[in-house]
Amino acid sequence: MIGRRVGGFTLIELLVALFIAAIMFAIGYGAINQALRSRGSIRRDQRNLLQLESAMNIMEQDFVQLAPRPVRSPNGSGYLPCLQASPASTSETSDTSAPLVVLTRGGWSNPAGLQRTELERVGYVLDGGTLVREHWTVLDATLSSVPIKRNLLKHLRGLTFQYMLPMTRAWVDTWPPGAVSSEAIADSYYRQRPMAVKITLDTKQWGKIVRIFEIGQ
Repeated sequence: MIGRRVGGFTLIELLVALFIAAIMFAIGYGAINQALRSRGSIRRDQRNLLQLESAMNIMEQDFVQLAPRPVRSPNGSGYLPCLQASPASTSETSDTSAPLVVLTRGGWSNPAGLQRTELERVGYVLDGGTLVREHWTVLDATLSSVPIKRNLLKHLRGLTFQYMLPMTRAWVDTWPPGAVSSEAIADSYYRQRPMAVKITLDTKQWGKIVRIFEIGQ
């Protein structure tokens, strides 16, 4: 009988093949893992960008529809301006008891047909790096009125508002500018509106973002 040589792989060949396969699996796993991380990062950036866009749209609607309507002081001692702003507490460690700006806006939608005005009193607060919008269900709120709060934008290092004077077109940090000198001009003082509002957001992800909203007179 003539012996036949049986073909096959040697142990070294099998080890080399396994080693190559392991390298290919490692490369493939790394690529997939990197793709998943990139996908998660892109989704996070898209979510943050949509949040920023939504916050800007809400602020634009509030300021563009600024109404020259003062409100009664919560303690009933007088009136508050249609737009009241202070430059204090603009960092992420701001005191939440002091809103940066409070205003009266029009165009408050009423889809349910409730017996209420279309004017709305809203305010903006920086609470631990989060931009919070407050609004009251009544226009002339009392001391017992509690605002409804909504978080608009997170991860802020700072927030500033500036207001353009109608005559000089200079930017100021407080509103109303100046002080009431007599009772004769008190009403016009409380109804003053700036020509525009400049908002500067100091974000942790994109740095400083500046938007200017023109206010119709």
